[in-house]
Amino acid sequence: MGAQGVEFRLLGPLEVIEDGRVLSVGSRRQRALLTFLLLHANTVVARDRLIDALWGEDPPETAANALQVAVHALRKLLGADRIATRGPGYLVRVEEGELDLQRFTESLERARGQSPAHAAENLREALALWTGPALSDLGETPFVETERARLEELHLAAIEDRVGADLALGRHAELVPELESLVAAHPYRERLRREQMLAFYRSGRQAEALEAYRAGRRLLVDELGIEPGAELQELERAILRQDPALALPATRARSKLPAPLTPLVGRRLELAAVTSLVRGSEARLLTLTGPGGTGKTRLALEAAWELVHDFRDGGVFVDLAPIEDPALVGSQI
Repeated sequence: MGAQGVEFRLLGPLEVIEDGRVLSVGSRRQRALLTFLLLHANTVVARDRLIDALWGEDPPETAANALQVAVHALRKLLGADRIATRGPGYLVRVEEGELDLQRFTESLERARGQSPAHAAENLREALALWTGPALSDLGETPFVETERARLEELHLAAIEDRVGADLALGRHAELVPELESLVAAHPYRERLRREQMLAFYRSGRQAEALEAYRAGRRLLVDELGIEPGAELQELERAILRQDPALALPATRARSKLPAPLTPLVGRRLELAAVTSLVRGSEARLLTLTGPGGTGKTRLALEAAWELVHDFRDGGVFVDLAPIEDPALVGSQI
């Protein structure tokens, strides 16, 4: 949330919240105008483009005046400096953290390339920002259909990424009911169907995994006249031959690391430093030092989970706390 306690929400009905209080934005035209400006936050939007977005290809002669009236009303609500006039158009100023859509897309970017555990955590936080269908309160305003489709695609892609991270973490059994609902709601999305098949297979339900493929193929052939994509077909063949590659990554299966009960908070820079030292040097030993109780073991474990896929045999945790005789360290390891 911004420094002045303002939050703009687009991932659901439009909401403007100031110091915990929901502001009444006014008429649907004012709401539509603010929404379109927020979709292009901190960017000048030309008046002609705004008129096209609000009225379509055949605007009334009064459109330019009506646009000015709507801008004036928004300035009264949000403050004169929030919506600036710039050359041929207007710009809405949005600070870091004030717009849920920006926070959502930033979380998606962070999740790319992260370990499955951190990716799943970031994606859950991002998806929690959604309060309903995007732009759900703007009716048939001309720009809404295209923008709503774009945002819903982002939403679904984030769900698919989160499911993929959960699959990598071995949560296949608990994903099965969710994936059945998702596939029923979005039957043409092949990635969701692939994830459903894999969740079934890893849960020991090979027959249901194959039936999920057959159901998807029937739908595509009967309604669209096309065969499933190459990845879906290859997954079916891999399930039929019980390909060992379909199991959880061997590094994770062999890793003997305690699962953290809570996320690591506030030590991202230290974590990045530790993992980069391990990845970027030929050192065979890295030691974390510091006073007792400062979280060295917790940081080391988090780094081990980050690095678990970098090593063929995964990772192992060896607790040396009970060892009093240094001569026993080697045998304990």
